[in-house]
Amino acid sequence: MTNMRKSIKRYICLLCCLLAALQPVPGYAREPEPGELYAQAAVLMDADSGRVLFDKNGSQVLAMASTTKIMTCIVALEQAQIQETVEISSYAASMPKVKLYVQKGERYLLEDLLYSLMLESHNDAAVAIAEHVGRRYLSAELQEKSPADYTPEESRQAVEAFAVIMNRKAAELGCGDTWFITPNGLDATQVLTMESGETIEKYHSTTARDLASIMCYCIRRSPQKERFLEITQTPSHSFSIENGRSFSCVNHNAFLQMMQGAVSGKTGFTNQAGYCYVGALERDGKTLVVALLACGWPNNKGYKWSDTRVLMNYGLEDFTYHSLDEAAYDESELESIPVLRGQTLDIDGTAYVPVRILERGPGGEYTGSDAGEITGLLLKEGEEIRVECHIKPWLQAPVAAGERVGTIQYLFEDQVYREEQVVTAKAVRVIDYRWCFEQILRYFLL
Repeated sequence: MTNMRKSIKRYICLLCCLLAALQPVPGYAREPEPGELYAQAAVLMDADSGRVLFDKNGSQVLAMASTTKIMTCIVALEQAQIQETVEISSYAASMPKVKLYVQKGERYLLEDLLYSLMLESHNDAAVAIAEHVGRRYLSAELQEKSPADYTPEESRQAVEAFAVIMNRKAAELGCGDTWFITPNGLDATQVLTMESGETIEKYHSTTARDLASIMCYCIRRSPQKERFLEITQTPSHSFSIENGRSFSCVNHNAFLQMMQGAVSGKTGFTNQAGYCYVGALERDGKTLVVALLACGWPNNKGYKWSDTRVLMNYGLEDFTYHSLDEAAYDESELESIPVLRGQTLDIDGTAYVPVRILERGPGGEYTGSDAGEITGLLLKEGEEIRVECHIKPWLQAPVAAGERVGTIQYLFEDQVYREEQVVTAKAVRVIDYRWCFEQILRYFLL
C-alpha cells in the first residue's frame, strides 16, 4: 500500500510538471490556431471568389468603429471627383478626436481629405466628405447654400443622405446585416419608422463577413479600386490649403509593414466596438482579406495584429488555387433531347435536338450566362469542386437554334461559383399539315 501511495504521488508530480510546461511563458505568447483567436468575430475571405475560408461568429452583428471609413472612401471616390473642393461646415469642425482640426469656412481638396480619412482616421474629415457628397441629394435650396452657412441640422441632413448611399451600396454587395449611420464609425443609434407605423431601433453595425465583402469590393471590383489602393498604401501625405495652413498625414496601418504582400487595411476603435481591423494581402497568386470585430479592448491593442497574421498565414499555407477549368464538364457527355411534335425524316420517328455548351466570349465570359469573373477557388487538401448538369428532359416543338435548355453549375459547399448555359445546336420544326403531306407522298412513292 505504501508503494502504491508513492507511485500515485510520482504520477501527480509528473502531471503537474507537464501542465506547467504547457503554460505560456510570460512575454512569449503562444501563437493561436485559427479557432483560438482573440477577436469575438473573425472572417478570412478569398477576395477573388468571395469564398469564406475561415469563420468565427462571422454573421454576428457588432459595432465596427472606423473600419466604416473604407465604405466612406469608396462611396466618395465613386460619387465625386478627387479634385473637387470641399467647404467645411461648423458641424464637421465640431467632430471629436481623432481629427484634422478643420475649421468652418476652410476649403480642401477632396483628395487631401480622403488621405486624412484613411491614413489618420480623422473623424472631421469623414463628416466633411459625407456632407460634400450627401448635399447633392438635398433640396435645390440647400444645394445652392454654402456648407459654411449650414445649420447643424442641415449638415446632419447631408450626412444622413450620404448614409443612405452607403447603405444602398452595402445592399448591392449583399451585405444585408450592415447598417451605416455615421461616415466615421462613431457609435450611433437610429430609430426607423416602417410603413406599418412600427418603429425599430438600428445601430451602426456590421458583421465580419459583410466587412470582408466590402473590402473585397474596394480592392477588387470597384471602378475606383486602383485609387482606393493608392490612398490606403501611401505611407504619408502632406498638403496645404489656401489660408496657409499645412498638414501631414501618416499611415497608421501597421500591418502594411508586418507581412510581405500587405496591400490595404483600416483600423478602428470605440468603447462599444473595441479594436477592429480589416486588411488585405496579395501573395503567391492569392488575395486574402481578414475582418476582425471586437478584438480586445485596452490594453490589448496588439490582438488585432496577432489574429490577422494567424489568419493570413492560414490562408497562405493551407489553401491552394484551383481553376474551375480543372473540373470542366465534358461536352461529349451531353445527350440529345427528345422534342415532342418535332419533324423527323420518318413518319413514326422521334425528333431529337443536339445540345452544346455556350462558348466563352472574347473576355473569357460565357456569352449570355450569369457567370461572373470567378475563374478558380482556393481549396484545402481533399476539397473538390462539384459539377452538376441540369437539362430539360424534353422540349416542345418548334425549337430554335441556340435556345437555352439547361445549365452546368460549378459548386462548392452548395454555392454556385460558375454557371454555363446549355443551348440547342440546331432548330427543330413542329409537325404541320405540309410535313404530313410530304411524309404521305414519300411513303407511297418509295
